[in-house]
Amino acid sequence: MLLFEYLQKRKVILVYLPLIIYWLVLFTATTLPVQELPSIGLSDKLNHFIAYFVLSVLVHLTLIYQRRFEILFNYAPAATLIISLLYGIADELHQMLIPGRSAELLDWIADASGAIIGVLLVLYLKNRFKYKSEYKSI
Repeated sequence: MLLFEYLQKRKVILVYLPLIIYWLVLFTATTLPVQELPSIGLSDKLNHFIAYFVLSVLVHLTLIYQRRFEILFNYAPAATLIISLLYGIADELHQMLIPGRSAELLDWIADASGAIIGVLLVLYLKNRFKYKSEYKSI
């Protein structure tokens, strides 16, 4: 299937831009006091899981499509997890400064779980669709 080739040709619109927009929306949503957020009817932990699942998929795709830093391509799964998990910690700590919000270890665990599953999904799809890059994987 040509999924990864299609994304490669349109990476700015389909990979980079969605990550930038999503990360801005995520940051904005976690900066608002809880009272100002619309309820979407999901549990708080499921919201965290989904948010970081999407974030890690977008970060991972960005790292495998970028061509500037070969090391980020070669270690994309680990780099994605490091970025996602550190951002999750920073986000939880940042929420302590927002009225009506707090930092919770269980929220971060939900973030981490979503990030791990997101990375595993991209790895599965890369193997399933035989992603090929100009870089050599290690």
